[in-house]
Amino acid sequence: MDDILGLAQELAEVSRLVADDDVSSTLGRFVSRIVRTVPDCDAAAIAILADGEAEVIARQEPTDPTTEPAQPMFTAQLIAADGPLHDTLTYGEPHRIGDLAADHRWPKFAAAAINAGYRSCLFLPLPADGDAAAAFSLFSAEPDTFGGMSYDVALLFALNAGVAFDNIQLFDDSRTLIEQLRTALVTRNLIGQAQGLLMHRYGISSSVAFDVLKRCSQDGNVKLRELSKEFVDAQHDNGLDAALRKHGLRTEGG
Repeated sequence: MDDILGLAQELAEVSRLVADDDVSSTLGRFVSRIVRTVPDCDAAAIAILADGEAEVIARQEPTDPTTEPAQPMFTAQLIAADGPLHDTLTYGEPHRIGDLAADHRWPKFAAAAINAGYRSCLFLPLPADGDAAAAFSLFSAEPDTFGGMSYDVALLFALNAGVAFDNIQLFDDSRTLIEQLRTALVTRNLIGQAQGLLMHRYGISSSVAFDVLKRCSQDGNVKLRELSKEFVDAQHDNGLDAALRKHGLRTEGG
C-alpha cells in the first residue's frame, strides 16, 4: 500500500504544471522521474512524430565515457523510420525487446543500442488527444527488464505523461491566446487615444479621425498601432505638432 501511495504521489507531483512550463520541461520531469522509479531503467526518452519524422523532445540518460562515442549513432537509429520507436509512433503499438542481442526485428537499431550499453528496451505510446503522436522509450543495461510490475509502472507513467502532454499544449494555446488578446487591447487603447487627440485638435468625429489615422498609416507605410503610439508619446512629450507635420497633417500656424 505504501508503494502504491508513493507512486500516486510521484505521478501527481510530476504531472503538476508550474509557471513557465513548456512541453519539453514538463515531459522532462517524466523521463527523469521514470528513470529513478522503474527498476533497472537506465535511460528514458519521449519523442513525437512531426511531419512524418520522429523527434526526441525529452531525454534522460547516464553519463558513461565508455559508451559516449556510440551515442550519436544510437540517437540516429532511435529516430530512424525503420526502427521500433517510429513504429510505435505511427501505429500506436507498444514494443518490448527483452534482449536486443537475440531480437532480429530491427537489426540496425539493436546493434546501435547494444553499442550504447543497452540490452533491453520498451516503447509505449502516450495516449494523447491531440494530433501529435508521442511515445515513451525506456532502456536498460540488463536483458529481460520492463516486464511484470516494471511494465505496469511504466504504463502508468505513460498514461499520465499523455495527459500532461495534452494539458501543456492546451496551456500553451491558452497563454498564446491571452497574449494576443492583451496585445489587441493595448492596440485598441492606443488607437483610441490617438483618435481622441485628432478629434480634439481638428474638431472631427471619431470615424473621421480613424480614417485620418489609416491614411497616414498607409501613406507613411507605418503600422496603425505604431503610428498611434507615436502620436500619443509625442503628446506626452509636448511634441505633437512636429509628429503631425511629419505625417502631413496641418497644425496651427504650420
